[in-house]
Amino acid sequence: MASDTVEADPRTLIELWREAVEHTSAFLRSLDPDDWDRPTDLPGWRVRDVVAHLAHFESVLAGHPQVQVEVGDAPHVHGEFGRYIEAGVLARAGRPPAQLVGEFVEAADARYGHLVQHPIDDPSGTSDGFGARLGWTWVTLLRNRVVDVWTHEQDVRRAVGRPGSLDTPAARHTAAMMATSLPFVLAKRARAAAGSSLVLDAVGEPGGRHVVLVGDDGRARLVDQAPDDPTLTLRLAAADWLALAAGRRAPQDVEVRVEGDADLGRRVLAGLSVMP
Repeated sequence: MASDTVEADPRTLIELWREAVEHTSAFLRSLDPDDWDRPTDLPGWRVRDVVAHLAHFESVLAGHPQVQVEVGDAPHVHGEFGRYIEAGVLARAGRPPAQLVGEFVEAADARYGHLVQHPIDDPSGTSDGFGARLGWTWVTLLRNRVVDVWTHEQDVRRAVGRPGSLDTPAARHTAAMMATSLPFVLAKRARAAAGSSLVLDAVGEPGGRHVVLVGDDGRARLVDQAPDDPTLTLRLAAADWLALAAGRRAPQDVEVRVEGDADLGRRVLAGLSVMP
């Protein structure tokens, strides 16, 4: 997920990520003891597993040594990178919640200090940590860290029934990032014909109106102005749209108003999930 329409300054992205970590860690510290074993939308993961994952990623990026564990077969683990993610969670199995949150915060503090003391000279250069493993640039890594932290806070909030954090800079950044995937969803996944248009009205924070047009060349792009008679209009809560885009909800699990081409609407909704 990357586009020139999304924040690209490393210093600004670092501060966005830092604020997201602080906001998320404060919320995690407010959880009740029973909350930590509640199931989340992520198959096989409880709240404690989501936080273990956050601690793992920040620890890796901070350069801390990792405990190596074997990852057995599990229906929710897919591919090499999925096994890498699961290994970080399993390595923290049994740790108390306070220790998980503490590692998350301490690793992020160390990472933040390093990034401030060693500014990124080439934002388009290959990043470090697992970002380098994925071939991500520094801008891609930093953009995605904000999305990852905020999205996992939402995972926990849904699991414990405490919605919120929808009006933060990280929420708005995540919405902007998800919006950049809409041209791909419309043209490639939904196979919309040339001349087709999509208006996605995301209601409430961090929502807005996103308009996509498919050109004569079959390529889609985000535009500022909606046509008078869009091929398809989708209206749904912004939080539901982002849950769909993150793969946390299926179309049948949310309330969405479809206007226009109903068949195209089904294809677009089926293809909205863009997070790995």
